[in-house]
Amino acid sequence: MTNFASRLHPGYDGAMAPTRILIVNPNTTVTMTETIAAAARAVASPGTEIVAVTSAMGPVSIEGYYDEAFAVPGLIQALLSAQDADAGIIACFDDTGLDAARSAAPFPVVGICEAALVTAGQLAKRIAVVTTLPRSVVPLQELVRRYGFAERVSVTACNVAVLDLEKPGTGAEEKLCAEIELALDKGAEAIVLGCAGMADLSAALSRKFGVPVIDGVAAAVKQAEALVGLKLTTSRRGAYALPGAKSYTGSLKEFAPKGV
Repeated sequence: MTNFASRLHPGYDGAMAPTRILIVNPNTTVTMTETIAAAARAVASPGTEIVAVTSAMGPVSIEGYYDEAFAVPGLIQALLSAQDADAGIIACFDDTGLDAARSAAPFPVVGICEAALVTAGQLAKRIAVVTTLPRSVVPLQELVRRYGFAERVSVTACNVAVLDLEKPGTGAEEKLCAEIELALDKGAEAIVLGCAGMADLSAALSRKFGVPVIDGVAAAVKQAEALVGLKLTTSRRGAYALPGAKSYTGSLKEFAPKGV
């Protein structure tokens, strides 16, 4: 009997094509990309290929608005260099350059903050995002509000620099655990880790505290797989329409959009 899928798609033989997900670390720290890639591969479905790349230009870590602005060109460059990807993930909890990426990339792009909040929102009513430095609290509060979670999500910082997450002897994990404990004491029912550099900690922290601890990288991988599986991609009508052709000058000349 001819199956339904083969009637819709002549030549379909029942085999699923592998899914290729590009993960871009928009900072330039290679060791952090390796941590992110390992966390992504740990949850990826069989047949999903994870390709993790490090931005070729920009800050070594993204901590605040200024760093974020200078991380976007390298992010866009990395996305546009991977035309064969089925989906992309921006592995920075600020969702750095997400709207620009969706406007330019030829595949759907998922931000790890948005993915983490959507996932946590299906598991708990009261959620705490625990990020790195206090300067990141306001930018993340703005993202929380933008994504519609302002009434359910609090944002707090453990006062650990992003790069210190990888350095032994900094007390980073102890500070993170103390902040999670405080958030739970204040009524949080689930924790979202507010930095891609924490991606390898979620399982152990879930066991330690007995509540869901969500890593945005893992959440983004599953959402990217879902979009590919549903054969959905970014709308080109309105906000995410392809950029119109125009000239850029100076060091940004290579980023000038070619138009449709």
